[in-house]
Amino acid sequence: MSTPTIKPLPPELCEQQAKIEAHARRYGLDFFTTIFEVLSADQLNAVAALGGFPVRYPHWRFGMEYESLTKGYSYGLQKIYELVINNDPCYAYLMASNEPVDQKLVMAHVYGHCDFFKNNAYFAPTNRKMMDQMANHGTRIRRYMDEVGVEEVEEFIDACLSIEDLIDVHSTAIARREKKSRYDFEEEKPEEPNGAPRFKTKNYLDAFVNPPDAMRRQAAKTPEVRSPLSPEQPERDAMHFLLQHAPLSAWQADVLTIIRDEAYYFAPQGQTKIMNEGWASYWHSKIMTHEALTSSELVCYCDHHSGTMASSPTRLNPYKLGIELLRDIEDRWNRGAFGKEYDDCDDYRTRQKWDKQLGLGRQKIFEVRRVHNDLTFIDEYLTLDFVRQHKLFRFGYNETSEQYEIETRAFPQVKQQLLRSLTNLGRPEIVVRDGNYRNRGELFLEHRFNGVELDRKYADDTLRNLHRLWTRPVHIETVLGEKKTTLSFDGNHLDVVVGETIDVGEVEVPY
Repeated sequence: MSTPTIKPLPPELCEQQAKIEAHARRYGLDFFTTIFEVLSADQLNAVAALGGFPVRYPHWRFGMEYESLTKGYSYGLQKIYELVINNDPCYAYLMASNEPVDQKLVMAHVYGHCDFFKNNAYFAPTNRKMMDQMANHGTRIRRYMDEVGVEEVEEFIDACLSIEDLIDVHSTAIARREKKSRYDFEEEKPEEPNGAPRFKTKNYLDAFVNPPDAMRRQAAKTPEVRSPLSPEQPERDAMHFLLQHAPLSAWQADVLTIIRDEAYYFAPQGQTKIMNEGWASYWHSKIMTHEALTSSELVCYCDHHSGTMASSPTRLNPYKLGIELLRDIEDRWNRGAFGKEYDDCDDYRTRQKWDKQLGLGRQKIFEVRRVHNDLTFIDEYLTLDFVRQHKLFRFGYNETSEQYEIETRAFPQVKQQLLRSLTNLGRPEIVVRDGNYRNRGELFLEHRFNGVELDRKYADDTLRNLHRLWTRPVHIETVLGEKKTTLSFDGNHLDVVVGETIDVGEVEVPY
């Protein structure tokens, strides 16, 4: 997999870009300068495998991803129509083999994404110069490979990548810990092991300056000081905890910092997948059908748009759910179908014909785009009428028939399953509970069980990788088979300790 050579846009695409951009701005979209580049299918697969950054650090997983994308394209199973990067300026890639109508559709879609990147609150803390930062990361890791060895660095990156989900996605908006100034040079006071202050003095004066009885009384009044390895509150950002306390060499700490920085950069994309794709789809549909589409392109556009919006009986399509929910919000706020008066109305026909002609729909969806992520978006705006109209249901595995079946179409259960799948990016929530477990310097993690058990294979492999970083035994407490269970790895053996049975019941979503 080689780094692709970027070519400038041909004149006809430059003309189309200018027209699409003008339409997008006329509708009120606000975005960074957007640079489009044309790539061949093979080059686009290579860039996609690198997460959209041609200058990223080398690692075998990018080659594996490239092989997967290339085979999928060769066999006609998948095709990348667009790829856009959250950056200032935004970079977007077009496939050279796309038809002209596809290029226009992709451009309109990209401007929707760029507007979302710039204005959504969850993208605000991200690095807007990440293209340059990725190049910097690549340079640093290549230098470590030259100094330490390619194999050792890649194996360490493997261990770091296995825990890249163990970050605190809310820490960018919530201050979890006090920030210390690098210029705070306050001298530490000498203390007794139990926390009582002890004054410096000559040995022969110590009994007079620090009387034993007074020291004991003071110690009784002084609250016990916790070790930094035992956080007062469970630490959600396990990568930060490891950076602070794991015995890492300088290059290892730098590599872990790189992986953590990139994890935080990509986190908002996982938090807003439904909204982001729905917003981009809404605007490509609006721009194409009202402005940019010619009569000769209509059938081709409809074919490709319907393919993007196609639903599957076993899988939720984020494009479809996002665009339909935004359209529903726009329609409801245009008609005034919200608020106490509407909610208190029990007559079905009255609710269907409800129209106060407020015309607030466009304003409302721009507000939604600015302040919500997928979890709050679904929680706030998914309604019973929407679930019925789009025939959403909750499915599960039937052990008797040995296949997945519809469990219920009841609105509360459907909404609960959606929210559960979106909580913590749909990944297990694991926190650091103790870094000095049993006073042996062992790492103890807790899985906050939400009804979905950990996959044992992934859990065991992650424990092995955590041990590589911590170098002491590591443990994780979870629930397996309705029993509280602790999984442990000491560097040689995996142990399982099964505790008491707990009533899992209908676990609420912890967000």
